[in-house]
Amino acid sequence: MQIDWEYAIRRAHDHAPYLALAMQRMPDLAAMLAEGQADAALGAALAVEDEDVGRALRREKLGLALVLGIGDLAGHFPLLKVTGELSALADRALDRAIEAVIAKRVPDADPRGFSAIALGKQGAGELNYSSDIDPILLYDPETLPRRERDEPGEAAQRYARGLVELLAHQTGDGYVFRVDLRLRPASEVSPLAISFAGAMSHYESSALAWERAAYIRARAAGGDLAAGEAFLDQVRPFVWRRSLDFTAIEEIRRLTARIRQAYSGPRQPGPGFDLKRGRGGIREVEFFAQTHQLIYGGRLPSVRMKGTRAALDALAAEGIIDAGDARVLGDSYDRLRQVEHRLQMVNDHQTHELPGKADALDNVAQLDGLADGGALIAELDQVCGAVAERYDALLGEDARQTSVAVPADAPVIPDEFAKKVLYWKESIRVLKGAEAQLAFDAITPELFRALSQASDPERATARWETLLAHLPTAINLFRLFEQRPGLLERVLRILTLAPPLADELARRADLLDALIDTTALDLPGSVSALAAHMAASEDDDYEARLDHIRQVVGDGRFALGVQLIEGAHDPLDIAEGLCRFAEAALQTGAAAATAEFEAKHGRIDGSELLVLGLGRFGGGALTHASDLDVVYLFDGEAGKESDGPRPLTTSLYFNRLATRVTAALSVPTAEGALYEVDTRLRPQGNQGPLAVSLESFAKYQHEDAWTWEHMALCRSRPLYGTPQAREKLQGIIRNVLETPRDPEKLKADVLKMRGDMAQHKQPKGPLDAKLLRGGLVDCEFIVHYLQLRERIALTPGIDGGIALLTEAGLLPAGFGEHFSALARLLISSRLLAPDCQEPPLAAQAALAQACGKDSYAALLQRLEEARQAVAAQWAEHFGETLEIES
Repeated sequence: MQIDWEYAIRRAHDHAPYLALAMQRMPDLAAMLAEGQADAALGAALAVEDEDVGRALRREKLGLALVLGIGDLAGHFPLLKVTGELSALADRALDRAIEAVIAKRVPDADPRGFSAIALGKQGAGELNYSSDIDPILLYDPETLPRRERDEPGEAAQRYARGLVELLAHQTGDGYVFRVDLRLRPASEVSPLAISFAGAMSHYESSALAWERAAYIRARAAGGDLAAGEAFLDQVRPFVWRRSLDFTAIEEIRRLTARIRQAYSGPRQPGPGFDLKRGRGGIREVEFFAQTHQLIYGGRLPSVRMKGTRAALDALAAEGIIDAGDARVLGDSYDRLRQVEHRLQMVNDHQTHELPGKADALDNVAQLDGLADGGALIAELDQVCGAVAERYDALLGEDARQTSVAVPADAPVIPDEFAKKVLYWKESIRVLKGAEAQLAFDAITPELFRALSQASDPERATARWETLLAHLPTAINLFRLFEQRPGLLERVLRILTLAPPLADELARRADLLDALIDTTALDLPGSVSALAAHMAASEDDDYEARLDHIRQVVGDGRFALGVQLIEGAHDPLDIAEGLCRFAEAALQTGAAAATAEFEAKHGRIDGSELLVLGLGRFGGGALTHASDLDVVYLFDGEAGKESDGPRPLTTSLYFNRLATRVTAALSVPTAEGALYEVDTRLRPQGNQGPLAVSLESFAKYQHEDAWTWEHMALCRSRPLYGTPQAREKLQGIIRNVLETPRDPEKLKADVLKMRGDMAQHKQPKGPLDAKLLRGGLVDCEFIVHYLQLRERIALTPGIDGGIALLTEAGLLPAGFGEHFSALARLLISSRLLAPDCQEPPLAAQAALAQACGKDSYAALLQRLEEARQAVAAQWAEHFGETLEIES
């Protein structure tokens, strides 16, 4: 696009006295701009050399305003370039001012212990032409440079006053930036500079809602940047709540109401309209983005963008807001900011109001390149209307709502349910506040509708009451239901149908967050992707890392449970997803435990820990009730010592490390428990050491192991360790399983073991697909028997082994489908019928749906068919008839 620099300069000369004066005072820059050399002019504007810091910054500010202003009018510099350069100048100004005021008092001192935290548009990198800056000035009494007789607090206040004077005082060269320190904690009573500890105490105990939103855009901008960033790391939990925080909508709604009440200007674009505070203006776009960031940012770091346009794009990318809305709001924001710049270019005034007089309004419009003020008003009317429509939809039509409007189609609430609601409000702690009751009233009609339509209304109501009683706060949950229609019905299905999920939900109400994620019904990603997510804790503290693993796994297991009862995926895929979470937790937890252990005991060169998964864990398919069956092993030379402060010999080192890994995976933390870890399948069981060397493991398996231990090895898989060590372990296992053995002795061992199991572990009920004769245990015994006898099909997954044995002609076609039918029932019943007894009617229907059957009767018929098929193969291979009771 051809840029008309002459036209841009003429508009500035005719309509912007401030820019016209700047061209007179800086003719060299004006000449470069007339020749279209804007980038060179920008470099020259920043290359001011003057020993007087205040004078140098003022000349830099004027030159930058001139170059950016003409470049902006010409269309050469995009909005983010303009705001970014102005923000960078503010950062340099703060930094140089801090350095100068400290050096004036303590020559040659580094500005350690004194930091400027940029908030608002400076923090976001979005400063406009005539913005003031809103830093918070913080200091560390221990490291702040000061004269010996100065108290730290006194010195900090002196530096703060000097900084404001240096930047804001009007001289013959103008000013650098107006400095507004009113965003500091308790600004009406606090000093200009606050200690880091004092600020932290404020945010932990008495901060206001608007301060959370302000810190979305906070960053260390001047002085001791490392100390500033460390402070922001500390304050992060105050800003980003771990759970989805729908109270943010209520907070922003109240803030909007106060702003609108205080704003007396026109509500629609016209003379005197405020582009920042008016309806559909700049602030409403910013609040729209910040509200969603506050709700979701605790769980989704990807939306914690400081810039408004970047935040909208990130929210759209996560599916939180509509991509079309993000585009409209982003384009509207850019245009509003551009017009705001035109207003401020005229006389370098910090104004957001359109001129009240027609000739002044025409002047701004013509500076922008439009014909007159009428054209500008017409454009702004459309822009602000689009913003207002979306912002009002977010907050509701009336930001001062004090009662709930009853929808026309709302059901009539019977007296009995109304009494129940009144009882809840009087007896349940989280419902006693007026705000919570108002939020509860908003969902009461839908709550009654959903409870009354449940297959077991009394059971659903009782579980709902239990959930309410365990909630730490109720408003979040009710706002969540308000924002997501249909979620309440889903929650009640969980409470009614799946006791294990209902118990988890009662303990951790924040698990509901997973249900409104855009990926709530998607299967989990790869083990490596899940492990990366678990490892991405924002806190390096060991306990915090373990908490984070438990949170991610808990969320994922709950989401997979919901997918199962919703029939979103085949239970076999759910089981594989559960296993991927467990593998990722093992890898991440073991890595964290190892790092913590090595800090005390060091490492043993050439040695490492390995973890072998067995059972369902080794086979790659867990249920919601599965333990993790593991064996700990280590590779390396025996008798060596670790190289840490507290050295240990090899065997003791790895046995203690294995204990730490088990604790990392099983000990409850603030986030609850993770998994039960079962190590009884190790050599010599509970009588043997927790971790053994690969050589000892190989020797034991070849010389001392029982047949059942080799059967367990058929479903084993190295899950932790370097690729080379895993391959070495896999080779040992392969060698053991491929060892020739006496078929008759093998058969006798298998039959005796199954007979002992049948005697001591009886089926729990008619749906026990695992222990019923003809069930999964019999199916697995057949497969392992054939694998060991024939030394083929040695793959850890039972389904994969069946496929290979079928291909070899050792099992009939269709046997794999019978196994899958049994496996689906096991996986589904762990949630829908955990006691293996016949569940309530609604759960029967859900169980049948999860298993791919039209009815519960059809499911029972399929169970019968699968058991008969397994019994037939048992008789074929073992010559023993199983009694299959219907």
